[in-house]
Amino acid sequence: MTTLRTPRPTPGAARLLIDCLIEQGCDRIFTVPGESFLPALDALYQERRIDVVTCRQEGGAAYMACADGLLTGRPGVCFVTRGPGATNASIGVHVAFQDSLPMILFVGDVDRGMRDREGFQELDFAAFFGPTAKWAARIDDAARIPEYIARAYATAISGRPGPVILALPEDMLADEVPAALRPRAFVPRPAQAPCPDAMQTMMAMIGDAAAPLAIVGGAGWNAKAHTHFQQFAERIGLPVATAFRRQDAIGAASPVYAGSLGYGPNPLLVERAMKADLILAVGARLGEATTEGYTVPPLDDAERRLIHIHPDPEELNRVYPADLAICASMDDFAESAALWDEGDLISFDAGAAANAEWKEWATPKPRDYALDLGQCVAFMGEVLPADAILCNGAGNFAGWWHRYWRYTAYPSQLAPTAGAMGFGLPASIAAAHRFPDRTVVAIAGDGDFLMNGQELATAVQHGCEMIVIVVDNGAYGTIRMHQEREFPGRVSATTLANPDFAALAAAYGAWSARVETTEDFRRALTEANSRGGVRLLHCIIEIEQLAASGATVSALRTSS
Repeated sequence: MTTLRTPRPTPGAARLLIDCLIEQGCDRIFTVPGESFLPALDALYQERRIDVVTCRQEGGAAYMACADGLLTGRPGVCFVTRGPGATNASIGVHVAFQDSLPMILFVGDVDRGMRDREGFQELDFAAFFGPTAKWAARIDDAARIPEYIARAYATAISGRPGPVILALPEDMLADEVPAALRPRAFVPRPAQAPCPDAMQTMMAMIGDAAAPLAIVGGAGWNAKAHTHFQQFAERIGLPVATAFRRQDAIGAASPVYAGSLGYGPNPLLVERAMKADLILAVGARLGEATTEGYTVPPLDDAERRLIHIHPDPEELNRVYPADLAICASMDDFAESAALWDEGDLISFDAGAAANAEWKEWATPKPRDYALDLGQCVAFMGEVLPADAILCNGAGNFAGWWHRYWRYTAYPSQLAPTAGAMGFGLPASIAAAHRFPDRTVVAIAGDGDFLMNGQELATAVQHGCEMIVIVVDNGAYGTIRMHQEREFPGRVSATTLANPDFAALAAAYGAWSARVETTEDFRRALTEANSRGGVRLLHCIIEIEQLAASGATVSALRTSS
């Protein structure tokens, strides 16, 4: 006969931890449970104010927290166990760091008395995460939980947003401790809008320019910045390019939208960036991907002037020297620019010209493939709502959507600027939870999907509404493209033998369809859009269809 144990009350420290999270506005936690933080899990038992999403691998859970941080502007929260759990989650920390996303990773840790003995799964988390986190610490004193949680939130959202790691010793969570909660942390703002003198100087520099170009999107961008900066740019006819994978920074329908910089950009936009005599960078770090290795625009050019606006003073003049540096929140700056009285004295025709170039580039032409991805993206634009949220990881497959999809609302693009594979499916789960009334689409390559494909189980278990598109060319396509360029005809380690993704999705409990032609795609997407739950389209394409730019294996061999 089994004797049922009487449940013990949640220890004070663990309960305090959860209460502090609630005080800071946390309403969702992504986790792979571990025995190292059982008291915290118990404190979440029947806690209605926090939704707990149980994930299948810590990397996927951390990606979900990254995406939630982007979607809300508040830190996405993830709980994992020590050692293997923390190291698995480290990819999400790296993405949050490079993508400037607020995130807090809580790691269950060894007992305080076990520390520095290389106990079971022990790791020095401050040393391990230090290079890729804004702050990494360990809470040894339960009485300081409110202090650490408030500081973690403040650190994650201030300046350039980013990840924070807090280790939780298992025995500390069992301490009984009285402590008062600390008030909710908010992004610190200056006492007034951006300095009027700096704004006056900026407008004068723009007015003196013959060929200006704005590059926008990045740290601290939000819906208010999206709206106001678009108003400002349209008022003066300023061409606006978005930084790499920041294509929702302004609406694609804007008459001054010039397209996106980064990998596979419109050659005419690259030429425009090279010829610009003034770059207005707002939110963008001007990192390697956006600038094609710090060449677009060149890092040092006496003939070009740079105005750089960023919420973190440490990013200004860090890589690109700025002629005018303005430290301000993105929405405050954008609103000040939109309301600037003297803006009407400036007018450019370049915005309309750049937009026309982008429209030509972003309109897919039919190609001689059984499954023409350009036409598939165009059909998606006809069938899906304009405010659909598209989520992808890394790979050449994403290029079709980056080139041909019209990102309209903010936020509507979840894609890692860090170039991490496996991001799309977990990100779409976070988006489906955060915006249940919007259409969410995960897009993945075959190699990319199998990095976190197990999170389909999470999506089905938690009742997510989402469409998943898997583009299967039987290869690590991006690496194959570079391989064909550098070592033509010598295929090594890039071929994949894949499962039947449609059957796999069905096994998880999702609706699915196998797609081999463009017409198959139209039928399957129409059917998927009429259904609920998780729906997956397994799209088979030829390896020859390597990139949205038109690059093919044969063309790369010829050029080599």
